[in-house]
Amino acid sequence: MLLGGRVWPPDAPGTIGAARPVDVSGVTAVPVPAAAQPAVDMLTDKAAIVLQDRPVVPMTSWLSEVLRATVESERSLQIVTPPHCRLSTPTRLLLQAMPSRWVVQDERCGYYDGLTGAVLTWEDDAFCPARGENGEPRVADSFTEAAQTGERQLSVSFRTRHRPTAELVLGGALEAAWQALTGGLPAGWGTSEPAGLTWSRRRLTELAYERAPRSTWTVVVGTPDRPAVATLRVIRTPDGVEEDITLTVGYGPDEELPLEALPGLAEELVTRYGLMTMLCRLRAARRDLSAPPHYEDPPLPYAFVLGPAEVQEAGRDTASRTPLKERPVRLGPQARPGFYYALGDAKTAESWAALEGLLRHLRGAPPA
Repeated sequence: MLLGGRVWPPDAPGTIGAARPVDVSGVTAVPVPAAAQPAVDMLTDKAAIVLQDRPVVPMTSWLSEVLRATVESERSLQIVTPPHCRLSTPTRLLLQAMPSRWVVQDERCGYYDGLTGAVLTWEDDAFCPARGENGEPRVADSFTEAAQTGERQLSVSFRTRHRPTAELVLGGALEAAWQALTGGLPAGWGTSEPAGLTWSRRRLTELAYERAPRSTWTVVVGTPDRPAVATLRVIRTPDGVEEDITLTVGYGPDEELPLEALPGLAEELVTRYGLMTMLCRLRAARRDLSAPPHYEDPPLPYAFVLGPAEVQEAGRDTASRTPLKERPVRLGPQARPGFYYALGDAKTAESWAALEGLLRHLRGAPPA
């Protein structure tokens, strides 16, 4: 697809070599004047309080505007819900990445954090963790009372980089991952939930082009028979156009996870879509991908992938000879390879130790 012979605008000035802070400018495609403050239920100097009461709290266009405005005003977004509510995957991911909190009402302790379990109290114009007698945060009993269902989730988080040419069409890497893990293609997308637009790489590219050099955040969804959701952020950097993607797929207790497809997916992303890095993780969590206000096992790493440019940066000898039990799998051409690293079965914390040791090795740091 040609975008009328145009070229992508350069990265925003003053960002070369600088650390990248969390960027919420692309959370919604509709720009709002900086002075505008979306209506919230309570606004203090420290927090914007939003009350929600629905089965699943989605990242709607209104809520994304509230999130953007609170971050820009250096406040914390605090969403207060009854205990029967859950969060959608995009809402959970954004709340975990931003200065925010999910406040769950509880008849026993009053309030607790739905993502960490910390008992909360209202102090200094915001909900804050309540301290026990030893000064440590207390965990709500309701947060720990959860039965195992056997449901699981597979997540792949990866970043790709492309030359900013007029012929660039985004979304191909996400399509490849979706096909490998679900056997089909995305169904819909949008800049908020519900994602009601029919999936289109062309329209995604046009939106990202129009917003550049600002970033563009979108949510992509699948079909009801195979729960899958992705968040995709397009970022214009000094090195090109990057796609930062997290795809999560849900599975029931009797469904087999397509783990054998991961090396082939990594090969395709390396050879066709400019893969930089990819992390594959597993967790025991709901098949419908919503986040309940009780404890769920954290995701455990299953595999890590390094793209050709990152291999070159680390050094080919370093990238190909690691402290891991299994030798890495070479991806792509011999002259400019990537590597796929197996980290174990993702059933114990040893997987985190394997990933940490690998990353230290790739950075040239001594073993821990």
